[in-house]
Amino acid sequence: MPKVLIAGGGLAGLAAAAALGGAGFEVELFESRPFLGGRATSYPVPAGDGDAATIDNCQHILLRSCVNLLDFYARLGVGDRIRFHREFYFLEPGGRASVLRRGRLPAPFHFTGAFIKLKFLGLRDKLAIARALWAIRRERTRRRDLDRISMGDWLLQKRQTPRAIDRFWRQVLVSAINEDLDRMAAVHGFQAMWLGFLARSDAYEMGVSAVPLAELYGTDAWQRLPGVRIHLRAPVEAIGAEGFLVAGERRTADYYISALPFERLAAVGLPAPALEHSPITGVHLWFDREITTLPHATLLDRTMQWMFNKDGGRYLQLVVSASRDLTNLSREEIVEMALGDLRLYFPRVCDAKLVRAHVVKEQRATFSAAPDTESLRPGTQTSIPNLFLAGDWTRTGWPATMEGAVRSGYIAAEAVARAADQPTRFLLPDIA
Repeated sequence: MPKVLIAGGGLAGLAAAAALGGAGFEVELFESRPFLGGRATSYPVPAGDGDAATIDNCQHILLRSCVNLLDFYARLGVGDRIRFHREFYFLEPGGRASVLRRGRLPAPFHFTGAFIKLKFLGLRDKLAIARALWAIRRERTRRRDLDRISMGDWLLQKRQTPRAIDRFWRQVLVSAINEDLDRMAAVHGFQAMWLGFLARSDAYEMGVSAVPLAELYGTDAWQRLPGVRIHLRAPVEAIGAEGFLVAGERRTADYYISALPFERLAAVGLPAPALEHSPITGVHLWFDREITTLPHATLLDRTMQWMFNKDGGRYLQLVVSASRDLTNLSREEIVEMALGDLRLYFPRVCDAKLVRAHVVKEQRATFSAAPDTESLRPGTQTSIPNLFLAGDWTRTGWPATMEGAVRSGYIAAEAVARAADQPTRFLLPDIA
């Protein structure tokens, strides 16, 4: 069988390896770090007492609409380690909660009952949101300017109220796309709302890994694919028509896939697209007692956007997407801000002792899904006939998500299979 070398052990490279390995190709993957998963990984964080906690670098979630990501997990035999939640909790300062869950009506009306009961929005806000959701359903295939205008501008066109924008659209979309509404191309906001909330009644269900992310790609998973060899601590130094340069040694194969981040391409000799980054900040807090029984919640009106309950209410992870305002703050300032926010939602924080805290600033978390960006995203083909690109920043039809990364890996794997005269379909179509 043909041999394929893959540079990069993030989700894009891993998905390409799993697809090609499952199709009988001989695959070798090279990853510079001592663990797999790229930005969707976990690692131990030492504590002052000598103990260590394993944390995800940032909380990553998926929805039922992420069909290719779920297929990738199934290939590795780890699909049963994803726990799905059917309720979304919205918390206001003071602790009042609203719950969004599907009802008995068919899509796209499955949220009607719960939406009417949401406490954090007024009647005028709800009517405006309903009009905009209906417009998304109508305009998503008709408008041709959605890549050129921002989601914020589109919402203003649809006469959304300030409260609807701040408490609904911003809370949902900034987390989904990792970009501010005024910097986000409307096409991505449309896609997130259509596939995640409107197209199918169960598409919104949120999946969270029940184990640290790195365990999803561990040794046991790859034993199912004996044709795939993983090399850790093996950075690819150069990529060209003559192969990979790894630790000063030339590695050759029939086909090559670069699944490196776009900012790494120039260093290995490949042209890089003129894309920008958008950051994510994760705040990990360990307390001496239970703070909440909620599994997760979106926190309204404050800097911290989401809370995830990681261990019996004593270990909470907070997430701030598109977190440019936190870039220049110190760890201590961010932790104090997080504690101040939490006290508004969870009174137990006031009496609890903070045992440990850790802050992760992922400055290059995703590419910025800004207007006029889609034309900058390259396809999988390159000027070298047997070299292909993968990465959530390539032209996947999705923004920078785990689903987008896996899609890119499958697209590159299909290109390799076609080039080898063994055309195989790996990419699954969207749910709608």
